[in-house]
Amino acid sequence: MTILKGLLAAALLAAPAGAALANQGITDKEILLGEIEPLTGPPGLLGVAHNLGARLAVAEANAEGGIAGRQLRLIAEDDGYVNSRTIQGVRKLIHSDKVFALTSLSGSGQAIAALSVVEQSGIPTMISIGPVPQLFEPPRDNVFVVGQTYTEGMRQLALHLAKAHPDKRWGVILQDDDYGKALAEGLKQARNDVKLNIAYEATYARNQRDFASEMLGVKDKEVEVLIAGGIISENIAMVKEAERLGISPVIATFWPGRVPEVLKAIGPASDGLLSVDYVMPLQSAGGIAFLEKATKYLSPEEVARVNRYTMSGYSSTATLIAAIKACEADLTWACTIKALETNPAMDTGVMAPISFAGGSRFSNSPVHILRADAATASYSLVE
Repeated sequence: MTILKGLLAAALLAAPAGAALANQGITDKEILLGEIEPLTGPPGLLGVAHNLGARLAVAEANAEGGIAGRQLRLIAEDDGYVNSRTIQGVRKLIHSDKVFALTSLSGSGQAIAALSVVEQSGIPTMISIGPVPQLFEPPRDNVFVVGQTYTEGMRQLALHLAKAHPDKRWGVILQDDDYGKALAEGLKQARNDVKLNIAYEATYARNQRDFASEMLGVKDKEVEVLIAGGIISENIAMVKEAERLGISPVIATFWPGRVPEVLKAIGPASDGLLSVDYVMPLQSAGGIAFLEKATKYLSPEEVARVNRYTMSGYSSTATLIAAIKACEADLTWACTIKALETNPAMDTGVMAPISFAGGSRFSNSPVHILRADAATASYSLVE
């Protein structure tokens, strides 16, 4: 008996890191999923919306009978957009709650901070809030990233602006962190293809509220095209300050702030704001169909909080659920990961079909240029 115990212990030690956990989160009645995102504070505007999308995908799957007679259940952890809390929350979900898969790893910086914990565990993980190259280069067997990189999004936005507004004076205001660096790299890449006359450049610290100095610089340099590289409150402050100063450059923002609340906070000055995104507008045919689906499973108060992060969260989670469903006869991490690799592209109608074919761990979703309408606090496609 002692020899048998010794052999068993040796076998467990020799097993892959996540092998002992590969069947966790599954009972006769349910399959447990987990996610982490900011659910409080200003970033909660994005995290709560993403959580609604994941919950919508879960509710829809359960209404259709669940998976192999089991209902899906989602546990959400709030990290407040703080890296240390992300790591703590991920460890809780994996080792205490023992979820079967993760539907979110919060923002880009938070996901990078928690990546080693996730990779070591082997748990199937979807990332759709902050897709950046560090999350899929090099590819990690159990991590799947949905969307497009900030760098490529900015490159495409800059190319559009250069074509639509040739020979104009540009201003660029970016956040002094990895997000801002990714946008700067996109601009750098665009300059390899087209000439950009950048007359004014500035960086700001995260959560900066006063942009009087930066916008005076925009005015002094007679900027005609402005890249407002903030997230939410920063973009609001920049546009409102431009309005106060009586200047009206063409202003382009980025998808983290492409939510109705931003347009409402800015007011009439938001009319004509440009943005770039891989998620379709809520007022598009796909967006309208998505809202109709949301009303079936979410409360009126929750539907009112739906934005582009709800759509991306839904799409990513629905892709994961489809992979789990393909493994009804073999509910393991290995089967789920294989299904994510080989399943047909997932078309949710709100973004390009999601696929990880060919060993990729990045959906590489194409982007669109959008224009804001202040009267309806919404966006429409430009191209």
